[in-house]
Amino acid sequence: MDPSSRPEHAGPSPEALAPAFRTTEVDVEDDGRLVYYGQPRTGLKRLEREVWPIFREHGYEVRFDTVTDSDPDPITGVEIGETRRALVAEPVRTGVDGIPWTNVVMFVATVLTTLYAGTIWYYQPVEGPLDLLAGWPFAVAVLGVLAVHELGHYALSRYHGVDASLPYFIPVPSFIGTFGALISMRGRIPNRKALFDIGVSGPLAGLVAAVLVAVVGLHLDPVQVPERVIGSEAAIEIDLGYPPLLEFLAWATGGQLTYDDPGLVANPVIFGAWVGLFVTFLNLIPVGQLDGGHIVRSMIGERAETVAALVPGALFGLAAYLAVFADVSYNAPVLWGFWGLITLFLAYVGFATPVFDEPLDRWRMAVGVVALVLGILCFTPVPIELVGA
Repeated sequence: MDPSSRPEHAGPSPEALAPAFRTTEVDVEDDGRLVYYGQPRTGLKRLEREVWPIFREHGYEVRFDTVTDSDPDPITGVEIGETRRALVAEPVRTGVDGIPWTNVVMFVATVLTTLYAGTIWYYQPVEGPLDLLAGWPFAVAVLGVLAVHELGHYALSRYHGVDASLPYFIPVPSFIGTFGALISMRGRIPNRKALFDIGVSGPLAGLVAAVLVAVVGLHLDPVQVPERVIGSEAAIEIDLGYPPLLEFLAWATGGQLTYDDPGLVANPVIFGAWVGLFVTFLNLIPVGQLDGGHIVRSMIGERAETVAALVPGALFGLAAYLAVFADVSYNAPVLWGFWGLITLFLAYVGFATPVFDEPLDRWRMAVGVVALVLGILCFTPVPIELVGA
């Protein structure tokens, strides 16, 4: 059917796409999608670079796809499928439609689990719902750092016009209370600058928040461990490995991370900062869809795949070294072995690829190097040891 005979729509005209894509038909779907059937006149990478800006000007995200139409045979009634090539365009959505109930419910659940974790760190018994309020300083510390991290991503996604969700917090009833938070980026990333800005904004924002939380925690009084806990055979001692950045902050502010008195432990707010620094390191691992993967991909282009291929081996090697040669419990080798598997999967999935792949400017390159160095300062080979478990 002639494209000009189709219903009116707000997308680009077939003539505007003609240098890269020959349109034979345009369908307007009920959900606002536009489907341009036809044939590409160039390679797929060049096709995307040429048509993506045109669709963005009209308020659409576009992808090249094969679409199967099914119509019943007029005689037999059997569905007959025809597969055709098409450009599928969806309206750009960069805002929040209505109340994001999933985000709200997950956040409320994470508030409860982090409050519960806080009561554990303050050695407070939980006999009723109001007893959870004893853990509020820890909950505020952890959730504050995670929220600042994810909102950094969200703000820069909105700035660059990339469709992104609000943060999803992940509740886990443990001594941390959460597995962190994440946002979902649904839109294409226009160029390396946008990929870099979105990737680096979260770790840097979260790191600033974690440093502020650490400074506050280092000036709070330590917590007295009750005698019932010290004398209990079922008690499990948790030893934290402090990263260089946290040890530097303790030295610079005159605060204490450890005490000679076994009945005193550092304020749980410091543990909240520790969680923020550990999350920062994990996010800056240079592989796949992690923040570090976005940063390295935008800095060195497709050569980032070589870096990503080395990461799982490095983590498996660290796990093996700790298991064989270091006098540590099983927790650290298992942790790094687990992250070796995660990064192996992320390396297989691959990096986010921007539409336009021009090199970064020197300023962003310098910021990227600083961010990766700060990530290394958040690393410790033995983050947690469970003694007596």
